[in-house]
Amino acid sequence: MENFIVSARKYRPQTFDTVVGQAPISFTLKNAIRSNHVAQAYLFCGPRGVGKTTCARILAKTINCFKCTKNIEACDECESCKSFNSGHSLNIYELDAASNNSVDDIRNLINQVSFAPQIGSHKVYIIDEVHMLSQQAFNAFLKTLEEPPKHAIFILATTEKHKIIPTILSRCQIFDFNRIKIEDTVAHLAAIAKKEKVKAEEDALHIIAQKSDGAMRDALSIFDQMVSLTGDSITYKNVIDNLSILDYDYYFKVTDALLEKNTSSSLLIFNEILNKGFDGHNFLNGLAEHLRNLLVCRDESTLQLMEVSASIRERYKTQSKKTVPIAIGIDFLLRGLNMLNKADVQYKTSRNQRLLVELTLLQLCSLQDAGTGSSVEKKSEFLDKPNGETAENPYTVPASVSKTATESIPVLKTDPPVTSVSSPAANPGKNSTSKSPIKSLLSISSLTNGNGSSFTVKEQKAEYKTSSNSGSSESVSLESAWNNFAESLKNKKKVNLASTLTARKPVQKDESIITFSVLNQVQEDEINAIKTELLTFLRSEMRTSSLQLKIIVDKNEGERKPYTGEEKYQRLAEKNPAIAKLRQQFNLEIDF
Repeated sequence: MENFIVSARKYRPQTFDTVVGQAPISFTLKNAIRSNHVAQAYLFCGPRGVGKTTCARILAKTINCFKCTKNIEACDECESCKSFNSGHSLNIYELDAASNNSVDDIRNLINQVSFAPQIGSHKVYIIDEVHMLSQQAFNAFLKTLEEPPKHAIFILATTEKHKIIPTILSRCQIFDFNRIKIEDTVAHLAAIAKKEKVKAEEDALHIIAQKSDGAMRDALSIFDQMVSLTGDSITYKNVIDNLSILDYDYYFKVTDALLEKNTSSSLLIFNEILNKGFDGHNFLNGLAEHLRNLLVCRDESTLQLMEVSASIRERYKTQSKKTVPIAIGIDFLLRGLNMLNKADVQYKTSRNQRLLVELTLLQLCSLQDAGTGSSVEKKSEFLDKPNGETAENPYTVPASVSKTATESIPVLKTDPPVTSVSSPAANPGKNSTSKSPIKSLLSISSLTNGNGSSFTVKEQKAEYKTSSNSGSSESVSLESAWNNFAESLKNKKKVNLASTLTARKPVQKDESIITFSVLNQVQEDEINAIKTELLTFLRSEMRTSSLQLKIIVDKNEGERKPYTGEEKYQRLAEKNPAIAKLRQQFNLEIDF
């Protein structure tokens, strides 16, 4: 039986041009050799299986080659290249720092550095997993690494760059290796499959590339495993079964069930997934990835962000345009991703993990307004409109139904006479303001019948009480909303600011202007600091998007109380001039 060589070793790159996914690094190293600017020390860092040690060997081989090609590649014909290919080169030393991490090991390495090479021009020392060296070994290595002999070159490789001390990093040229892209991995696997005469489906190679997580060595190991399982044919079905990967079909079926609000079907699909031995946490992550891909494929410019095969990409595009029974809206995808993200965070701490996943599926099924958005989201969009823009208020009652709304509102009958509030249409010359602590959701102007009839304050109170008791979402009065905001400031331990807000009452001059008077400039600055937050709160509570707040500083010194230290001193000096003389005599300062 012939000795089997794994693909990771059999197809290991031997030249810079054959290195997969690290073109910028290969180009830089080739230019350094071409211009004779090879550094004394390099540090190759990056994830596992991306070509750090491979590039170090290629660099060592190319430096010592006697007949480099025009493309700066080793010739594989000279004595140095042949000795390297056979593994007997005396100019290249590889040291595993994981098992040789003591000071004595570094001392032996330093003793070897002093000897010049017998063949070639440089001795190259490749130290793999260099982060495993002890602190003492790093310190012993510093001097040699900074001032090595002219024939010595050090190439350090590590997966954990943060564990290397800064004094080592400062003495090296650092190259950060990237994870290999899925497209590059698929192309490399397809080329190897063609050389090995193995038929491999593109979807199967994509799954292998995704499972490898950017490491070519892992991808080649999985490739060999699939060849051992299936022989000369690698199919998508065999790959997902052998690697315990959940099929895309499940996510497409679950998404269709969620859009159809079919709770039974979604729960049964999840039960089938559990019966096949898959973990609920992996299902949550996979479903979140599925919704993310549906969101990405809505725009042609973001299709490149999908790391799937062409056939799977077409299925995503088909489902994103599907109507079952409604089109997949962006708000459904965003709200669904938010729910799945919360479930992912809560999964490990949950005692009943299956119930958590099932509850999440039920919540996703309840997103009934996936295509149009719920009323809560409409409210948010309306409140976020700038003041200068005109947007349709979802809470405004159309004029065509104002009369019907007036007649349907219950009226609280009282014996004493009730003072009515005239509508703006009836008295255009007067600025009608209501001093009622309760403001109805419907404006007074919208409740008039067009003939100048009015709606009484008591009737407005009765309407609010009736609606609040029924549990519907209604607007509140300015005073109530103002006090609620002040109470929230107390909960945030901003007692002084809350006291300033409750010291006086705000005044609403018309439907959109609110004025509030303060004693001095300091109070005005404090309120201006929270003005945006206050306006947002008032607009939300009062259901009016056009509210504006004006802060007025009360300049009536006769009625205003002194606030700052200087004001208090001036007030006392006016009452008793002897205080001013006392301050001048003893040169006293005012505590501001």
